[in-house]
Amino acid sequence: MNAVQPIVHIVDDDAAYLRATTRLLLASGFAVQGYASANEFLAREAGSQPGCVVVDLQMPGLSGLDLQERLARSANPMPVVFLTGQGDIASSVRAMRAGAEDFLEKRAPLDELLDAVRRALTRGEQEQALRGRQLELEQRIESLSAREREVLEHVLRGRLNKQIAGDLGINERTVKLHRTSIMTKMKVRAVAELARLVQEIGERKSGAGS
Repeated sequence: MNAVQPIVHIVDDDAAYLRATTRLLLASGFAVQGYASANEFLAREAGSQPGCVVVDLQMPGLSGLDLQERLARSANPMPVVFLTGQGDIASSVRAMRAGAEDFLEKRAPLDELLDAVRRALTRGEQEQALRGRQLELEQRIESLSAREREVLEHVLRGRLNKQIAGDLGINERTVKLHRTSIMTKMKVRAVAELARLVQEIGERKSGAGS
């Protein structure tokens, strides 16, 4: 099964520059889609396909910075490479602080643009993989019943089946059944592996909230 080719989305209200940049990137082996405005890009049928966005800083309506903010809040955020016809230090700083992959002048050599696009695509695929991993882990936790979560807490504290049964007011056989179900749903074979997985979920949630 072939991997899905990531797409370079180019957003620029300068029709001539949009055509020229699209041709250059296509000739360099990238899959490319062009848009004349940020609104046109946002109105596309967005999916989960990996990619990056190459966007003009200054455009009528939504600016490149506005688009960057919208992307960050979307279900499939992608790295952004900014292009500008005029040097703007304040905008550059704002864009980079918000996570832009690069900030280039439109007069920059083609090699610089190609390098920025390659880095953005690599980063985009890595970040998408991390989001997929996080979603999978969350789904495993959510598949546990309320009682199984209670048992899980006691298991992680190192409690024995007999102790858990006493704490929860259930028989030991029921505890064993819950433990088996927990290990199956969490896709682990040992308590140590279960503990590492729960720790990873907690760390990812903390990272996402920071």
